[in-house]
Amino acid sequence: MTTADSPEPTAPVRGDFASDFLWGCATSSYQIEGAGSEDGRVESIWDRFAATPGKVKDGSSGAVACDHYHRWPEDFDIGRDMGLNAYRFSIAWPRIFSEVGGQPNEKGLDFYSRLVDGMLERGLQPWATLYHWDLPQFLQDQGGWNKRATVDAYLAFVDAMTRRLGDRVQHWITHNEPWCTSIIGNFEGWHAPGLTDFRTALQVAHHVLLSHGKAVPLIRANVPDAQVGIALSLHPVRAASESPEDIAAAERHDGLRYRWFLDPLYGRGYPQATLDDVKDAAPVVLPGDLEAIATPTDFLGVNYYFPETIQDEPGHAPLSARVLPPSEGVETTYMGWEVAPQGLAELLLRIESDYHPGPMYITENGSCYPDEVNAQGEIEDVERRRYLVRHLMALASAIRDGAPVKGYFAWSLLDNFEWAEGYLKRFGLTHIDYATQERRLKSSGKWYRAFLRGE
Repeated sequence: MTTADSPEPTAPVRGDFASDFLWGCATSSYQIEGAGSEDGRVESIWDRFAATPGKVKDGSSGAVACDHYHRWPEDFDIGRDMGLNAYRFSIAWPRIFSEVGGQPNEKGLDFYSRLVDGMLERGLQPWATLYHWDLPQFLQDQGGWNKRATVDAYLAFVDAMTRRLGDRVQHWITHNEPWCTSIIGNFEGWHAPGLTDFRTALQVAHHVLLSHGKAVPLIRANVPDAQVGIALSLHPVRAASESPEDIAAAERHDGLRYRWFLDPLYGRGYPQATLDDVKDAAPVVLPGDLEAIATPTDFLGVNYYFPETIQDEPGHAPLSARVLPPSEGVETTYMGWEVAPQGLAELLLRIESDYHPGPMYITENGSCYPDEVNAQGEIEDVERRRYLVRHLMALASAIRDGAPVKGYFAWSLLDNFEWAEGYLKRFGLTHIDYATQERRLKSSGKWYRAFLRGE
């Protein structure tokens, strides 16, 4: 079921939020830039993964994507005209380094310098994500995030980018969704690099968190008044029933899905119960690692899409806990994800209660629907508009109840390459005709524009 029969919700207004609240959209480099082999860019793990038959559903890649590399002025004009005051983007590591120990690629550095200038000229505060999954393939060939040497390579990348952009970019996100990098990419295998080893996945997660912790002081050293954080994909976790077995399964899943990342970031180390659950798959942790990971940050980025319902299933890897699909009759998006605005409020209030992380930002929130261009050339994505309205209402409620959220970035400004789904799924507030690269603001984007402008 992908529609709801309930009446149109009462829309929030911008005045429901603080006057200094940040309003943005988010994108990522591999999903929009294209220019896959231009100006010194080298192969990423996603180039290799997409070139492997059967890995991406429509056989596509990000080689062209939205051609943002050449069309970014038009895209930033869309953001400015929408009324955004912030823009979250990511930096393609393969544009900057082509070998371990090499010199940064000036053409890559210049591209991102131009991007930042373009944002600032349009009143868009730049929020730079340093790692959004596009690891250079040459590093994966040497073991990727499973190897501690990749932490050092990442720090060289961070140093190069913050030295070049730090005079204009104050807000830095070290990593986007370490869960996806580690578990989906290295255990479930349906993201790059496509590995299926649980022990590797947990070592990857540790090295990603370690690289985050070591990057924080480096960024602060290079960037005056830097604001540094990390963006986690998080879900409210619910037991499928009140049975002791399902409740215990939900607790096990929550330990890996939620606390495995948040606990070490906030000084508690890895949760002991989860270490007991994963047994010999636990990562190698060297002296000083946990102290580095727990380096205080300036904010926490929260990416929210849907809740997870967990059922006990003995033998189901890795922790005998299965994530159930939404029940029949539950409203879902075209991705099959449950539409649960109240889950956003529930999640934010739990994080605040559990960790008191300081300022939080919604660094991603969005929805996928089968958009169609009608005879008038319009995209009437009513469901996405409703999704946006209802989640902003839930966000306002969470803030009133004490969640210290200071900004919201809709996913995404543009339709784009949706990872293993290729171009079959669309999340954008702006429609992309991939044959012509024409941009058209959807009904949801027009609503967001009217909301931001107070129209």
